[in-house]
Amino acid sequence: MFMRANFVTGHAGVLGAILILVMAQSITFLTSLSIGAISTNMQVRGGGAYYMISRVIGPEFGGAIGLALFAALALSVPFYVLGFTEALVRSAPALEPHFQIITITAAICLFVIAYVGAHWAIRTQYVIMAILFVSIVAFLGGAIANFSMDTLRANWNPMDVGHIDGVKPLGIWILFAIYFPAVTGIDAGVNMSGDLKDPAKSIPRGALAAIAVGFLVYLAEIVLCGGAFERTALVAKPYQTLVTNALFGTGFLVAAGVFAATLSSALGSYLSSPRVLQAVSRDPIVPLLKPFGTGTAKGDEPRRALIFVGVITIVVLIWAGNKSEGASLNAVARVISMFFLYSYGTINLAAFVEAVGHNPSFRPRFRLFHWTTALLGAVGCLVTALFIDARAAVIAAALIASIIWYVKHRQLKATFGDARRGFVYSQVRNGLVRLSAMQEDARNWRPTMLVFSGNPNTREALVSYAVWMESGRGIVYLANVLVGELSEVAARRPAAIKQLKDFCEEKNMHVFPVVAIGDSVEDGVSMLLQTTTVGPLRPNVAVFGWSNQVDEEQLLSFTRQLRIARAMDLSLLVIEDRGMPRTGGKKRIDLWWRGERNGSLMLLLAHLLVKNWEWSHTEIRVLRVVENEAGREPATAALADLINDARVDAAAEILVSERPLPEILQTHSADADCVFFGFEPPKEGNEQRWQQGYTTMLKTMPTTILVHSVADEDVLE
Repeated sequence: MFMRANFVTGHAGVLGAILILVMAQSITFLTSLSIGAISTNMQVRGGGAYYMISRVIGPEFGGAIGLALFAALALSVPFYVLGFTEALVRSAPALEPHFQIITITAAICLFVIAYVGAHWAIRTQYVIMAILFVSIVAFLGGAIANFSMDTLRANWNPMDVGHIDGVKPLGIWILFAIYFPAVTGIDAGVNMSGDLKDPAKSIPRGALAAIAVGFLVYLAEIVLCGGAFERTALVAKPYQTLVTNALFGTGFLVAAGVFAATLSSALGSYLSSPRVLQAVSRDPIVPLLKPFGTGTAKGDEPRRALIFVGVITIVVLIWAGNKSEGASLNAVARVISMFFLYSYGTINLAAFVEAVGHNPSFRPRFRLFHWTTALLGAVGCLVTALFIDARAAVIAAALIASIIWYVKHRQLKATFGDARRGFVYSQVRNGLVRLSAMQEDARNWRPTMLVFSGNPNTREALVSYAVWMESGRGIVYLANVLVGELSEVAARRPAAIKQLKDFCEEKNMHVFPVVAIGDSVEDGVSMLLQTTTVGPLRPNVAVFGWSNQVDEEQLLSFTRQLRIARAMDLSLLVIEDRGMPRTGGKKRIDLWWRGERNGSLMLLLAHLLVKNWEWSHTEIRVLRVVENEAGREPATAALADLINDARVDAAAEILVSERPLPEILQTHSADADCVFFGFEPPKEGNEQRWQQGYTTMLKTMPTTILVHSVADEDVLE
């Protein structure tokens, strides 16, 4: 803002500088949307952007980008120190012979402040911010006082060759690379995630607020300074021009502002870069970095990593030498821009992967995000890096790829017959092997449903509801049981499989058919429950149609099937099929909350159900019954908090009533399009009473999905 904005405006012209600003801020803005989505969808710990990337697209890729991000932040320290010293010697030319001594002294002082701890460093930032605000008022006020439309028109277009003797006009992408570090300040806040009280709230708000304020200030500077000062002054003396023309001769305030801005940014990088390195080192990615993962006993300060950053800073400052003409500042700026572009591109890629992967756990509270913004941000970062310096961009990508290969440390082998099938088969096989080695976690729970449909043509709604609740996030196995002796019935099995396949193809359903032969339906169900699996992709939900059979033996068989599925550690869905939902118009799903055990699974399944176009414009109502008015307020608050924490669009409704539950259910949900209700399988000897109770309750109800969850952990995490 102080040292290079006028320089960029002089070369690119006011219009070109605005274009550079818009491009730079667009990349940062799109990245902030991705950051907002990821940070509100997980508990963000120390490491900021690295933590988000590594937890979304894996430690291998996250480790490589984490190291690139660390390099960008670590190099930012000497970059800002060089900017501070350049401004200082421009203000006091007598100090120019001592340029390098000043840079090293400033770096050491900032190191000491950061070493004391983030708490004291952040306190220092408040003082710096106040100085910076006064300084901006001083130089913008001076620009307003000198503003002229004639000067603005003269500076509107890019500089021509020969306009200034001995100065060659720079291309827009070189100028972009020089200017881009000005808009990367959001990293200072994001990478302090481990020190924030509520990262999910502070990170998106802080990032967007910083971008908005920065954009307005930068835009005002470009337009006002471009209309106030001659092009020669903008190019040759970008900083001195601000000092000389400050409002009411307060050039000392501008000097104080540039000191504050550069020192503030350097201190922010001193705080954030060690925390990124600490987070990378704590993950088992690069064993050589393990010592940097240690933090202090009090506050977990990354002292070792900070010392390493200090060493890098001193080395770069020694390399920069004792010259203040600004060439070293521009060179470091271009390197930093490249690293930041790849880091931002990967953050957008991580958000894109989350969004298009249709993970049920991806339910960010941040509503401004869409997968298209993430894709646009990722592509924008890559294209911009190539335009700035194609060779450097390719080399940087190769370095990142080599780190990924090193961390991954394995070879992928493909088999070839039909090239397409061989490639897909290899990827699926390798994926299953990797998946089987990963520990299951509630956050990554996906519906893998085994649907006992029999002949699906007679139970279309049963299959459709299962597919809707899977919603492209899991797997549906469609099962049929053939009863009889294997030797006699085996010849019918291919036809039964074809029947399932033809049904799925006709209805455009992506499911996997399975057919078993058993001496009885119960035996076939038991066999399918035990053997239906593809590696780690075993069913976790068994789906049955509701049995209205009055025959005692058939009822006992049905309830035994439920108990077998329960014993196999599968959650149960029993669907009372009342036909397909009406088309068009608004719909409503009622979910009766009677506790978190079944309630969490019901709420997640309802959330997945409305993700289908057939259920667009559907309201989810979560109902709970309390016995008296005294319980209404706490029950409402608890249910609202639960829905908010679950990140599901639903409305809580508390009913006060002492009437029998079946009457309450029929009064309030008979006009719903679908109802979710928890249940427990019957105990032996209680089957008929259990069936009669539910049959009576469901008699006038719409399609009702009875849910029994066996999950030990909350699938709504």
